[in-house]
Amino acid sequence: MADPSTLIEYPCDFPIKIMGHADTSPAPATACNEQNLIQQSFTQTVLTIVKRHAPDFDDASMAIKISKKGTYLSLTCTIRAVSRTQLDALYQELCDHPSVVMSL
Repeated sequence: MADPSTLIEYPCDFPIKIMGHADTSPAPATACNEQNLIQQSFTQTVLTIVKRHAPDFDDASMAIKISKKGTYLSLTCTIRAVSRTQLDALYQELCDHPSVVMSL
């Protein structure tokens, strides 16, 4: 039975977009390597949080996109949401993390 306080019927596939900084403006000689490390660190951090709330999330399904100027990194994770409580807890942990700029 659907929860009357929400338009979402659980369980469902639910995409979450998480954005963080991709660029720290390093020296040109190390820019590529350092940016890759930042991207890998952010991606791993997000994966850890998402899997804590959706253990069945498939890492390979994550979509990664870098902004036009290379300033931001956007990750889209489509989880199998089972309740509003699960989504609320996931969004709260993402928003509380200092590396996350925004989550939608």
